[in-house]
Amino acid sequence: MAQSTGTSTRSLHADDVLNVVTDVAPPMHLSTTFRYTANPSALVPWANLDHSSGDPTTHTYSRVSAPSSSRFETILSSLLNGKAVAYSSGLSALHAALTLLNPRRISVGEGYHGCHGVIALFSRMTGLQKLPLDCAPNDLQTGDVILLETPVNPTGIAFDISAFAEKAHSQGAYLIVDSTFAPPGLQDPFPLGADLVMHSGTKYFGGHSDLLCGVLATQREDWAQQLLTDRIFIGSVMGNMESWLGVRSLRTLEIRVQRQSESTSRLVSWLHSALHASNPARGSDEVAIQTVLKDVLHASVQPEVQGDWLKKQMPNGFGPVFSIVMKEEKMARELPSRLHFFQHATSLGGVESLIEWRTMSDASVDRRLLRISVGLENWEDLKTDLGRAFRELADL
Repeated sequence: MAQSTGTSTRSLHADDVLNVVTDVAPPMHLSTTFRYTANPSALVPWANLDHSSGDPTTHTYSRVSAPSSSRFETILSSLLNGKAVAYSSGLSALHAALTLLNPRRISVGEGYHGCHGVIALFSRMTGLQKLPLDCAPNDLQTGDVILLETPVNPTGIAFDISAFAEKAHSQGAYLIVDSTFAPPGLQDPFPLGADLVMHSGTKYFGGHSDLLCGVLATQREDWAQQLLTDRIFIGSVMGNMESWLGVRSLRTLEIRVQRQSESTSRLVSWLHSALHASNPARGSDEVAIQTVLKDVLHASVQPEVQGDWLKKQMPNGFGPVFSIVMKEEKMARELPSRLHFFQHATSLGGVESLIEWRTMSDASVDRRLLRISVGLENWEDLKTDLGRAFRELADL
């Protein structure tokens, strides 16, 4: 389907070519194995198959392909503007990317702590050296990798993809962009120079807090074929149920993310303005916010953005996740229990709003920090909920 077609249209119709039954809602296929043709003359041994141009509606074994996962990848390939390969989790996708590229060095920021666990695993097996994200260009060599998460977990702060692509390519290195916090419709890393794009599809591709999934996308056909081959033997395929749920969720991806991102921008703007308000009225939200809140972190209010790269990189919004830093650790511990519409849980990207005292799952962060994933609730209800909780904490 042409890339000029709208995102929501592709979410709904990119997989029309796979419709081999009359069901409007794609059926769920749970089988792990599939019958060969009953026509002996039509049987093609594995060694004689053209695996680069196989029929996506024909399957033999679900570790290789299956109806629901093929449909899921077909839609994602259209949305991500590259061949998409799905995995059992986001960390499985990173494992696959490092297996493909096998770098000697990887430049990476603090970001998601799970990625550092995968890097540590490779360091143990291959001697992979970890470098800081701001390392000098000449610290990198041909075949090395920059892993750039943007916006970054847990703060929602963004980095300039083009600048890091230029840095990597000047040394013959590759750029992997983890775009989990900015799904299609908000950010497309390929035109900005990314070599691989990674997503924890558990988040916005799933969108309902009910499936695990990872995705890699590439515009290189040879890489795509190698990733598919590697996945057969690594075995990190998505399950049939998860793939079917993923297809269901992609149908509403754009409208969900647009609403979540708009609500986030409104909430962040309100908090940021209140935090910096002069002479706020007694008893107001502004007074309560200034009493308990130290900072609000999000790409829309990040300081020291030079040039217009951020608006070009994220023209339709800055992502539905942000963080707040309380003045005291006790306040960060207490805030989630005082909220009605934000559920205290890890993860993000679901239709429900979540808040997490981030130290519960990440030992590396400031213990005063809370990560907020905005859902589909009315943003003014979320604002009211936060304002009331801040006032309660201010009165303690």
